[in-house]
Amino acid sequence: MKILWFSWKDITHPEAGGAEFLGDKISSELVKDGHEVIHIVSGYKHCKKQEKNNGYTIIRVGNKFTVYWEAFRYYQTNLKGWADRIIEEINTIPFMTQWYTKEKRVLLIYQLCREIWFYQLWFPLSLIGYLMEPMYLWLLRKNYVLTESNSTKIDLIRYGFLSKKISIFPIFTDMVPIKSLKDKKTYDRFTILSFGAIRSMKRTLHQVQAFELAKKEIPELQMKIAGKPIGTYGKMVLDYIQKCPYAKDIEYLGSVSKEEKSNLMRKSHLLLVTSVKEGWGLVVTEAATQGTPSIVYDVDGLRDSVEDNEFILNPNQKSLSDQIMKYYNNQLNHKDYQEKLLKKSSNYLSKRSYGAFKKVSF
Repeated sequence: MKILWFSWKDITHPEAGGAEFLGDKISSELVKDGHEVIHIVSGYKHCKKQEKNNGYTIIRVGNKFTVYWEAFRYYQTNLKGWADRIIEEINTIPFMTQWYTKEKRVLLIYQLCREIWFYQLWFPLSLIGYLMEPMYLWLLRKNYVLTESNSTKIDLIRYGFLSKKISIFPIFTDMVPIKSLKDKKTYDRFTILSFGAIRSMKRTLHQVQAFELAKKEIPELQMKIAGKPIGTYGKMVLDYIQKCPYAKDIEYLGSVSKEEKSNLMRKSHLLLVTSVKEGWGLVVTEAATQGTPSIVYDVDGLRDSVEDNEFILNPNQKSLSDQIMKYYNNQLNHKDYQEKLLKKSSNYLSKRSYGAFKKVSF
């Protein structure tokens, strides 16, 4: 089949994340199965307008704001009628392909924005986006949808989508799980890890402030932060760390390689994830493959990816610091939970995820 995939970003984008990782891996599997896949995405500074990646074609038009209009124009001029299937990935703003394409379509929606508008855009654009989202969701409600968590499915039903037209497919990770907890050699000092882009919707500052509170009770505590700082928020967090009274116990690593990521997750005692909202929380699953529990905020997506309610907290720094201290004081009692994480992580395989994705899409 010929598959046309509309998406905001591709895997090479400087701000690519979990959604782009999944899109890349699924597209690669589609190509291996003999399908032809084209992604229409936004461009970025110094990018190529068109290139092949893992067997599929990436066409870049416009930027992250204009891509929706430019994708329509490119389709009308170059790809109208080409595809057998269309996948419209919605990340904040829809491409509204139902208005100008006739091919069979499935929407890929990892999460709805709602609160995220106020973290990612400046006023009044944030308010406009927040008010417009229910309207465009209502227009899209008759489409078939693929998503990755029950939280997002519930969200979609709330806005008029039919339950029978929403399918949940399991996410996957290509991080190799450790064979047993014997292979988990942690840092000598108790270490909490912050991993991912440092941007406002991730609330990285909450993690640093929780570290400060816990550090008063746990002298040996140290923190490692890996991820690219985004915009003014990212700069603000790095400035805050420099002025922190415990700055010498916080190591900022910047962006790290895949091997370094795996090593960090395996050697750390805990991962902190404090997003405003997620589709799932891929980083939680990745940490689980290394036997590392995650403490997360009780928000859509993150509550789906964590196995134990004890690790799902009210979204505030005090709750986060209290749970860090609680885990520190009861480490030996959590071995069974770590074993459970390892066992469950073996289910997050690309073959299983791809099979479920293909079944619904085709």
